[in-house]
Amino acid sequence: MKRLIIHGDPGVRNGAVIEHDGAEKVLFGVTRNGDWHGPERVQLWCVMGERDELEDYEKRNYVPHWLDVETVDAEDVTVVTESQTSLTIE
Repeated sequence: MKRLIIHGDPGVRNGAVIEHDGAEKVLFGVTRNGDWHGPERVQLWCVMGERDELEDYEKRNYVPHWLDVETVDAEDVTVVTESQTSLTIE
């Protein structure tokens, strides 16, 4: 799992699948920051990971402050699916 900070809004929400570093990753949690105060562009702070890490995310089997952090611009994010109605990923 990693923390991904997206500068701008590519239209993704919880459960979205994106392509990052040549592999499909799932956005388990998306927090939107900067609508009222902050940077000129909104920032999405996401927890992303492999499909098989969903159970670890749901059970909080990780330490959020120790996740590696990567930043990208919204234009550089390839969205495979924008969101899913449930995080149960098949």
